Amino acid sequence: MPSPAPLVPLRYVDVGARGPEDVVADVQGRVLTGVEDGRILRLDGLADPTATRVETLAETGGRPLGLELLPDNAVLVCDAERGLLRADLADGAVRVLADSVAGEPLRFCSNAVALPDGSVCFTVSSHRYPLEHWIGEVVEQTGTGHLLRLEPGSDRPEVLLDSLQFANGLTVSRDGSFLVVAETSACRLTRYWLTGPRAGRHEPLVEHLPGMPDNIWRGGPDSPIWVALAGPRVPALDLLQRAPDPVRRAAARTAVHAPFRPPAAAGVLAVDDDGDVVHHRTGFRMITSVCEVGDLLILGSVWERGVAVCEAPAPK
Repeated sequence: MPSPAPLVPLRYVDVGARGPEDVVADVQGRVLTGVEDGRILRLDGLADPTATRVETLAETGGRPLGLELLPDNAVLVCDAERGLLRADLADGAVRVLADSVAGEPLRFCSNAVALPDGSVCFTVSSHRYPLEHWIGEVVEQTGTGHLLRLEPGSDRPEVLLDSLQFANGLTVSRDGSFLVVAETSACRLTRYWLTGPRAGRHEPLVEHLPGMPDNIWRGGPDSPIWVALAGPRVPALDLLQRAPDPVRRAAARTAVHAPFRPPAAAGVLAVDDDGDVVHHRTGFRMITSVCEVGDLLILGSVWERGVAVCEAPAPK
């Protein structure tokens, strides 16, 4: 994989709250994000720092993470505390679509995509650690992440794939034949086949990423898959993967109580549907999401109080 080239933020836009964890762009170039206090915000005019406006569209009452825009002026919200939600952007009404799976509360819901048949696929990062103790999942690597599917009219998700290492970002291929799931702890992207002779099977799409993938985003059928790398690979964690379960559990108990400050090195990259890297850039602190708006990249962060606006690299 090529060495990263610097991607320097052009400016920083404070959104008035901590943790714009996911960023998604609508057809008008406005960016939606969810923040720590439970609000869904819309950022308009990011191309002009003197004209940027921040508007509250809805409040989930929990902690919104991944967002997925819907064609009927609504947004799917993966809320780490409340489950899979739908927020109407016209009046701010929030409705719970699913809050349990297999009889257990749906916690640490992370990312979602809407499919053409009306179903929703979404990820759950961990069944052992809540969002506030996410680092415990990275350290212990419990493999309790899930990829789920919710059929239209149902409130009972089915499990498509389990034993994922911190299931996180999610998107669909250009032709709709497979999903791409980011496994943060494993530093890989996994492909899950929806159609064809391999339907229901999975395989690595990209392995040995240079960092830990978080949210992933595709702006349209001709766009690459943008991958946010929240932090670099940590050699000690790579070694810990091979340690016995009790050792990893003990390390996780220590990690969740230790002070945490994200490393300065983070990044974004883009891959195509064959898993080939087409862009690779670094910058900003603890990047958890990226989306493309015209000739700009917007970077979100679960750590910061704002988003970074960068110039998008030229297509390769």
